Amino acid sequence: MRTQVAIIGAGPAGLLLGHMLRAEGIECVLLERQTGDYVLSRIRAGVLEQVTVGLMERLGLDARMKAEGLPHDGFNLADGERLIRIDIKALTGKEVMVYGQTELTRDLMDATAERGLEVIYQASDVALHDIESDAPYVTYSAGGAQQRIDARIIVGCDGFHGPSRQAIPASVGQGFERVYPFGWLGILADVPPCNHELIYANHEHGFALASMRSHTRSRYYIDVPLTEKIEDWSDNRIWDELAIRLGPDAAAHIRRGASLEKSIAPLRSYVFEPMRHGSLLLCGDSAHIVPPTGAKGLNLAASDVHYAAEALVGFFKANDADAIVGYSAKALARVWKSERFSWTLTKLMHRFPEDGPFERRMQVAELDYIASSEAAQRSIAENYVGLPV
Repeated sequence: MRTQVAIIGAGPAGLLLGHMLRAEGIECVLLERQTGDYVLSRIRAGVLEQVTVGLMERLGLDARMKAEGLPHDGFNLADGERLIRIDIKALTGKEVMVYGQTELTRDLMDATAERGLEVIYQASDVALHDIESDAPYVTYSAGGAQQRIDARIIVGCDGFHGPSRQAIPASVGQGFERVYPFGWLGILADVPPCNHELIYANHEHGFALASMRSHTRSRYYIDVPLTEKIEDWSDNRIWDELAIRLGPDAAAHIRRGASLEKSIAPLRSYVFEPMRHGSLLLCGDSAHIVPPTGAKGLNLAASDVHYAAEALVGFFKANDADAIVGYSAKALARVWKSERFSWTLTKLMHRFPEDGPFERRMQVAELDYIASSEAAQRSIAENYVGLPV
């Protein structure tokens, strides 16, 4: 098989990019190791920045998002009994959209056949070849036979553990990493949210987040040591802990229910440079990971897709080789700013095991400053709603 662009990974980043390229008449094929059902089963982000919403609007795939999504013009930081509201609409003139990553992925997936976007699922043993040349290719196994796709450009949207980043020689790339000493224990339940906006809470017991997927489905998190096991956390134990950490006002409105899903996700900050080598581009989690504090993961992948699509359109339709060359620097400039925000918010709202009374006083002082300073709130709001692309 021959195509212009081979995309490794058919999660939201790969599907977004595939649709963007097909809309411009650029040939592409997606390879996905898992089944479509498995991709949809992954419970991930739920807050969309303007860049992500804008891409769905450009593709004309925003109807269900606009009908079912929840526009939010603010969110809250909590410390003990205090609730600090960040009015992002008043401070920036923009808002975010609460719409689950699963639903966005479903919208993209459902449109593939109609729009002629080819996705090959259950493609195992994917390997990238000759990425430093002008004629790279991908091999994979499907149906018990080895297959090959020849392309001009390969784009890795295959996540942190995929083969794309690993195809870049160690002498060329460098990873920057911060592994956090805790994970987020999440519970998804068909209950109304305890607040109409998100609450990020810093409590002496640890961090908590109250969020939602709809008016009737809620997503809550608490941080726990990495040594914890999910089977030791009954639903009741999680609800009890949430009521403590979120504070009395939120606790009074928590509706308990049976968990639809429970899991513990480790947290890390990670950036790989460069995001382009030869004829290979990296997008999303294949190049960077952010802690979920601040909801940047999916949105950062979407900004990568924006830059990648722009570069590929320039390359294929305007014969502009510099468009590809400049992709990495342009994408990384925004990546590092988003990493900074997620890292800063994580440090502010979590109790780290190595922290003592001084670090705690610094958190209190910072929250006091945020509560009393419009300038501080504006900075947070600008980052939360999403920096320009």
